[in-house]
Amino acid sequence: MSYTTNTLENHWMPFTANRDFKADPRLLVKAEGVHYWTHTGRRILDGSSGLFCCAAGHGRQEIAEAVGSQLRQLDYGPPFQWGHPSSFELANRLARITPGDLDHVFFANSGSEAVDTALKIAMAYHRARGEGGRLHFVSRERAYHGVNIGGTSLSGLIKNRETFGGVMPGVVHMRHTWRPESRFVRGQPETGADLADDLQRFAALYGGHTIAACFVEPIAGSTGTLVPPKGYLERLREICDAHGILLVFDEVICGFGRTGKAFAADSFGVVPDMMTLAKALTNGAQPMGAVAVKDEIYETIVDNAPEGAVELFHGYTYSAHPAACAAGLATLDIYEREKLFDRAQAMSERFLDAMFSLADLPAVTDVRGYGMLAAFDIEPEEAPGARGHHCLKRMFEAGLLIKWTGDTGCVAPPLVADDSHIDEIVGIVREVVGSL
Repeated sequence: MSYTTNTLENHWMPFTANRDFKADPRLLVKAEGVHYWTHTGRRILDGSSGLFCCAAGHGRQEIAEAVGSQLRQLDYGPPFQWGHPSSFELANRLARITPGDLDHVFFANSGSEAVDTALKIAMAYHRARGEGGRLHFVSRERAYHGVNIGGTSLSGLIKNRETFGGVMPGVVHMRHTWRPESRFVRGQPETGADLADDLQRFAALYGGHTIAACFVEPIAGSTGTLVPPKGYLERLREICDAHGILLVFDEVICGFGRTGKAFAADSFGVVPDMMTLAKALTNGAQPMGAVAVKDEIYETIVDNAPEGAVELFHGYTYSAHPAACAAGLATLDIYEREKLFDRAQAMSERFLDAMFSLADLPAVTDVRGYGMLAAFDIEPEEAPGARGHHCLKRMFEAGLLIKWTGDTGCVAPPLVADDSHIDEIVGIVREVVGSL
């Protein structure tokens, strides 16, 4: 089939310059290992694990076979008042690797749905314990928490919010953690823990007893790998504990090995009250999200309801879909069998060495990174994001796909990548950005 503007017109693409794309499409038709192939037969190196999803690489037959087998046996079962074994098995497997006592898992179908689910769980928890007046939520500037109305309200990226005026009331934003003195700092900046005191200021301003939860990405991902300063997450934990505020980590990008451990909570040694999960949960093979909550939250909500009654009036038609659960179980098997979290930790130094070598390029204004996640900023032109979009297309022509947010390039290769792939990624970035 030939692909022209007319044959592509009916699909309204997400987060895409539709007119620009349809005039010169970038269509992916095959994926295996750390590569994609285009409809013209070109091989493209995947430098961002799809959208931070495919940590175990593409085309994993174990996952495909597990999904196919599940669909042949049970294609769908209603999740309201009925269940199927795989969802309980997957929840059990996740509870083994989540930190602390985050041992109860509510399944959704994306990171966006997981965030909105966590918002509702926070409200339900406080109401069940007689504190239904906790209706404020705290997030951060430059945060990304998905695109449903709750996540849009929490998010601190202006382009994601400016068109949509009907966001949730009662959401306030702390300052983000990037400071000029943190430019080209590898890992956690030494200074900046005091930025967490914004949460204390909101507690003083609104009353800590009115705040339900504080949502943060341990490493802010989509905005360009903002690594938390030393002591920052610990300080948030202290303030939340002092005021009875739930601390929620959005681990949609950081989770499942990206930081060198199962979760960023493990890497930074701070246990939240809830974690949102998605993306690498199924290696991108099936849509799935989840919220892991500590036992006390689950027990408070469930035990507060009358016997035999629905305890939480929330869920999705495709919650814990059998095929998604099969993909999740097969993915966890791969992570465990191939020790991919350990591999990520071992590769991190080599990966960050390569990424920080880009600091000598005149157009590069910052490089940041932690684990197997990094980003670089380029000097913008008059129109913010125009140079980044130009680089996106130039790199694709050169055989590389990475995630761009404005004038920031995000690099997160599959955890099965080797030194040669890292060198190729950085080589193409250097070639394109060096020509600006």
